[in-house]
Amino acid sequence: MQDKTVDRTGLRGDCENCFGLCCVALPFARSADFAIDKPAGRECPNLGEDHRCGIHARLRQSGFTGCTVYDCFGAGQKVSQLTFGGRDRRTAAPEEARRMSEVFPVVRQLHELLWYLTEALGLPAARPIHGELRRSLAKTEELTRLSPDELIALDVPAHRQDVNALLLKTSELARAGIPGRKKERRGADLMGARLRGADLRGANLRGACLIAADLTGADLRGADLIGADLRDTGLADADLTGAFFLTQPQLNAARGSAGTRLPESVTRPAHWTARL
Repeated sequence: MQDKTVDRTGLRGDCENCFGLCCVALPFARSADFAIDKPAGRECPNLGEDHRCGIHARLRQSGFTGCTVYDCFGAGQKVSQLTFGGRDRRTAAPEEARRMSEVFPVVRQLHELLWYLTEALGLPAARPIHGELRRSLAKTEELTRLSPDELIALDVPAHRQDVNALLLKTSELARAGIPGRKKERRGADLMGARLRGADLRGANLRGACLIAADLTGADLRGADLIGADLRDTGLADADLTGAFFLTQPQLNAARGSAGTRLPESVTRPAHWTARL
């Protein structure tokens, strides 16, 4: 079980305190996920004068499913209010507005790492390395507070590699205490796999491709799901209790039901229905 005192409030998107950075900085291509093409740095035509999405309530029906599964992990408000001191992107000088678009994806990656590190600190089984995790958390938070130029020049992959080494140790410690045979499926291609009712307790599913896989009623208690691709994955009535390194964007991309059991770190997506 996780420590219920873990606070990730600042690692959840707060659109009220952001200048719609995800709707500007990120590119998307016309596809099943997006109804139009949009290059990085250009405003989405659906972005209103109040920096809010004008079709937020009907994104799926309008062909923007990709937007519904996105989460900035709180990077939007950090860049808007801290990095650039609350300066509105639309009234900023062109060069500064450009830098906002460049900085946002960097901070978003760092905030995702903060999410994982914070979760790791909430796992009692990881106590032997809590000191290392706290130092890494502090270092990552420090990086998010760098100046715009320093953030743009930051070697994020190198830092991610250091953090990932600790997250791997965390995974090994957390899964060691789960009874039963622990399946190793790291990076496995399980696209469309029929895993209905599968026993995946304590499984290592790091980076696994589970696109459109059927995990109806599967037991995923205590599984490591970091980086697993859950797009269109069937999770109806599956048990993800105690599964860790699962993010809201991953869950939003999957298909679940009222009977899907979830860890406390995530919420049931609004688009899930009682029956699939």
